[in-house]
Amino acid sequence: MAVKDRDRFSTATRIRLLGEQTAARVYRSQTKRQARRSRLTGRAALLALVVCSLVVALAYPIRQYVAQRAEIADLEQQKQQARERVEELRDLKARWQDDAYAEQRIRERLHYVMPGETGFVVIDPDAAKQARTDLGSADRPWYANVWDGVDKSDAADR
Repeated sequence: MAVKDRDRFSTATRIRLLGEQTAARVYRSQTKRQARRSRLTGRAALLALVVCSLVVALAYPIRQYVAQRAEIADLEQQKQQARERVEELRDLKARWQDDAYAEQRIRERLHYVMPGETGFVVIDPDAAKQARTDLGSADRPWYANVWDGVDKSDAADR
């Protein structure tokens, strides 16, 4: 046993143990450093910062560009509709310059007849009945007619 104790306290053994302990500490610190070290290097962080700043700087102009393109499309559609409306009005103007068309519309709307013709007006029977019922409302006071109108509109909602 004395040999073992002596060997344990020998300088070579102590230096060897000290070296092993130091090597173990260094190995542990390197593995901890590697575990703690993130994959984000300085270059990657700078690149991410530049990309983010570009996105922020370009977001507003791109949004404005898209909005203006949509507005241009709407205005072009309105322009096309206006052109179509102008064409319709030109056609209508050309039709009204024709005497036969003007005469037809005047006869239809104003019930004009040419000399020697007999004009007839066809009255809707339902309209005549409605007119007769309205004659009775002239005898009553105005507020009664208003109140009847309110009642009729209320009944129509149900």
